[in-house]
Amino acid sequence: MIVRIGEFQAAEGQGDALHQFLISLTAYITGSKGCISYEVLSRQDEPMQFAVIERWVSIEDHRASVEHFPQDEMQAAMSLFAAAPTGRYYQA
Repeated sequence: MIVRIGEFQAAEGQGDALHQFLISLTAYITGSKGCISYEVLSRQDEPMQFAVIERWVSIEDHRASVEHFPQDEMQAAMSLFAAAPTGRYYQA
């Protein structure tokens, strides 16, 4: 099992919208092959920053879910981000 931790910074005034977007991904991600869990966290001392913790069977399963996500939906959400999201894989 691998753990993917992603970090997201909302654009000015877009904190609630980014939070809702990340939550809206739950059904897609948890329904993807190899997904064990998906959790969205908001930073307690900085409400414009979020972390997503995903558990996957493999890195390949995570990458496949990203590749198959509708690109038009991702493009529409880009205005919610202040910077490009970052993420890393961890061994559980």
